[in-house]
Amino acid sequence: MTALHAPPAAPEVLARCTALVRPALREAVDRLHPWTAEMAAYSFGWCEVGGAPATTPGGKGVRQALAILGARAAGTDGRAGIPAAVAVELVHTFSLLHDDIMDGDAMRRRRPAVWKAYGTGPAVLAGDALFALAVETLAAVPQGARAVRLLAGALTDLVRGQADDLLSTTRPFTGRDRVTVEEYRATAEAKTGALLGCACALGALLGGADEDTTEALDRAGRHLGIAFQLVDDVLGIWGDPAVTGKPAGGDLREGKKTYPVLAALASPAGRTLPGLLNSPGRTAQAADLIERAGGRTAALAEARTHTATARTLLTRAPLATGAAQDLLTVLDFLVGREL
Repeated sequence: MTALHAPPAAPEVLARCTALVRPALREAVDRLHPWTAEMAAYSFGWCEVGGAPATTPGGKGVRQALAILGARAAGTDGRAGIPAAVAVELVHTFSLLHDDIMDGDAMRRRRPAVWKAYGTGPAVLAGDALFALAVETLAAVPQGARAVRLLAGALTDLVRGQADDLLSTTRPFTGRDRVTVEEYRATAEAKTGALLGCACALGALLGGADEDTTEALDRAGRHLGIAFQLVDDVLGIWGDPAVTGKPAGGDLREGKKTYPVLAALASPAGRTLPGLLNSPGRTAQAADLIERAGGRTAALAEARTHTATARTLLTRAPLATGAAQDLLTVLDFLVGREL
């Protein structure tokens, strides 16, 4: 294949999809109360505190892109998936606003999180407004009842996953009450995979795909979400803060039961790890031991397994060729940050 006919790179695919969605997303946010609209615009990187225009880089637009590609996979030009893309992006942003409060994260994308910039109460209110707006957006489409049910199911999973994730920080690293690898997978699918699967499936639903195709896209997105979370775990311990926008070792300081930690604890080489994890100020030593005990390698191998499953689901589903290739390109890009 020559460069002239090479498939577009993932950043190009993401940029193309987000450009298609951006006007509708801005129009939806503008319908909010001016104060919550400002906080939403701040969270998207469109403005500074007080409303002055900004060009702060936002997220990659992964979920909205998956919704557009889901609609294209159903044989449309992708525009049918715009309401789905707007809804999932609003829900994702709502979840980030609340997550930052629950986790005590003061920074988001290299600037103060909404709760630090505006206050905790206002940030909660802004998140609630985005959630309500997402439901309103989907309720207005012809397939509104089915679309809202699909979103509600994903939200139920997301909340369950967040609850389990928060509770896991209070559980011991060893013993009968420890977090198991199986529990980790269930939490990762619910917390991260559910909304990625929902994005793909919602776009396909609005694009007219049949139930089997919609289900296949949902399942592929859920496996993508697990792989994405696994790579995020690796970056949360060893990632460059200049790239990730998060402090190095933050997950270790917060006592999170990430996959590299669980894998290292299961290794004989990690027998002294609990002492390090329970000792403030020894994050660097803990990260080194986790790597030597095979935690990083195990997490990336697990990510490859879920990536392969997602690829299989996508290649077996009856998807429009161009969209299927773009979905695979985005999949490889998202989980290839450390693979």
